[in-house]
Amino acid sequence: MQVLNFYSRIFADQLKRGRKTATIRLGDKSHKYRKNQLVLVTIGYQYSPRERIFEAVIDQVEVKRVKELSPRDIEHDNPEFRRHEEMIHFLEQIYGRAVTMEDEVTVVRFSQIVDSPSEFTDRKLGIGGAQN
Repeated sequence: MQVLNFYSRIFADQLKRGRKTATIRLGDKSHKYRKNQLVLVTIGYQYSPRERIFEAVIDQVEVKRVKELSPRDIEHDNPEFRRHEEMIHFLEQIYGRAVTMEDEVTVVRFSQIVDSPSEFTDRKLGIGGAQN
């Protein structure tokens, strides 16, 4: 099984709450990730223990330039960001190099696999449970 790993612990909560549903990776990663592929989402650093977050299915893999990222693309990667400048700064921190609007990125959208989709959906939509 392919692993979709995140280095920063700040993403653990966003992933678990369903707020982070995509990752933007520098370069063309379309050879690595494919639509409908099953992946294990983890958090941790290389050569260190990693935390299993959940299994997911890849919904979409799209290669584009940074300047072509929509605010929605950026928000799905990091719910705190909307602007290209924020995304560029973040990518520069992760990859340790300058990133421009012309750089190629891969947007990988994914969905968590849950045991009971209706319960998960109901909970996310705030329905079910106690009635008013």
